[in-house]
Amino acid sequence: MTHKKITRLPKDPGPAAWNQIIEPEAGYDSISKDIEADWAIVGGGWAGLAAARRLSQLLPSDEKIVVLEAKRLAEGPAGRNSGFMIDLPHDLNSDTYAGSNESDLKQIKLNRHAIDFAEAAANEYGMPKAVFSRKGKITAASTEQGIEHIESYSKHLIDIGEAFSFKSAEEMLDITGSNFYIKGLQTEGGAMVQPAAFIRALGKGLSGRVEIYENSPVIELKTGTPHVLSTPAGKVKARNIILAVNGHIQSFGFYPKRLLHVFTFASMTRKLTPSELKVLGGQSDWGILPADPMGTTVRKISNYSGSGDRIIIRNLATLNQSLEAPAADMRRAKAMQDKSFDARFPMLKGVEMEHRWGGRLCLSMNSMPAFGELEDRVWSACCQNGLGTVKGTLSGIAAAELAVLGSSDLLTDFLDHQAPSKLPPEPFLSLGANMTMRWKQWQAGKEL
Repeated sequence: MTHKKITRLPKDPGPAAWNQIIEPEAGYDSISKDIEADWAIVGGGWAGLAAARRLSQLLPSDEKIVVLEAKRLAEGPAGRNSGFMIDLPHDLNSDTYAGSNESDLKQIKLNRHAIDFAEAAANEYGMPKAVFSRKGKITAASTEQGIEHIESYSKHLIDIGEAFSFKSAEEMLDITGSNFYIKGLQTEGGAMVQPAAFIRALGKGLSGRVEIYENSPVIELKTGTPHVLSTPAGKVKARNIILAVNGHIQSFGFYPKRLLHVFTFASMTRKLTPSELKVLGGQSDWGILPADPMGTTVRKISNYSGSGDRIIIRNLATLNQSLEAPAADMRRAKAMQDKSFDARFPMLKGVEMEHRWGGRLCLSMNSMPAFGELEDRVWSACCQNGLGTVKGTLSGIAAAELAVLGSSDLLTDFLDHQAPSKLPPEPFLSLGANMTMRWKQWQAGKEL
């Protein structure tokens, strides 16, 4: 049995810009009294809401499902990512692609299951294409080194039978309006989302079957019969718990010294004016992943629900095991992202960034999830290894199926993994990881 007081909550720097640019909603109540539930899901992000939706499909309607979110929906990491749902392996930073065909095919199958699940939810709840679109992805290079990466990757795609197409510099200009990119590689199986709008719409769609409580952080956990989750103003007694809090699971006492807490940072422009859009050219909605994994991710979004046409720049990664990023990291991100924006869009000189923010990732040294039954009727759906939209959705589905069914076709593949490996001791871990990331960022060169 576990009795743990949660003495820290993660701190996300800056506003969740994706959430800031769409119309505010009334939201959900916080826990204000003691309640009982059959199922309590801690975390209202990609994993938590996927678990809630899958439970609602598997369980009889009289079983009570409760979701506890520490903030408002989409204010945490779920609304802070760059909005790609990626189906294919995409580590391009090698001279010869080192992926295993068998393991990659298995992971592709799992990733597509998660994307299909999200697409079904988008269709069921009437989400427009501006919120969820099965558009695939483009990985683009701006240097000869970058071209070598994507050409090496294309050989691996051929080996595993995946279709792709190359994009010339002229085609990249037609897509982005920028002559920065000299070659691209497009695949079709992924999706792009407005992450905050998706999470909000998913919560709204589930609310007739699932009770959602916002601003209700769990500050104490007692496992037993029943389990007891304490929030600042009330307790939840639950027969079953799914912890869908990504790296924050360490605050609950699980997976000590096994998880890495990485922050990535992004900036979003103000609304572009009609004249600026004309000067920019290109397509109305697109996304670019960098050929170098430490390079810059870029998205262009069109006006949705009054949010305006905007460009998003994402780069810089830092390790912060305290679950809090210092102000110095935000200052570094600002300088890097302004430089990256200017390099790609010199025709938009003078366009200011309206929002700047950071978001948390959870990784393990061996890229394994923190998943499974931790104690009797307590399951973990955590550590998404940098792909929160897809692997969060996947782990939420899998946790629900493991808890209710015990076995399934999905679980046969998903459970084929090791535990997260133990980390090196501090201060060597943080010093070494941050120095390595700075070196890799420098190596990325113009791709940054």
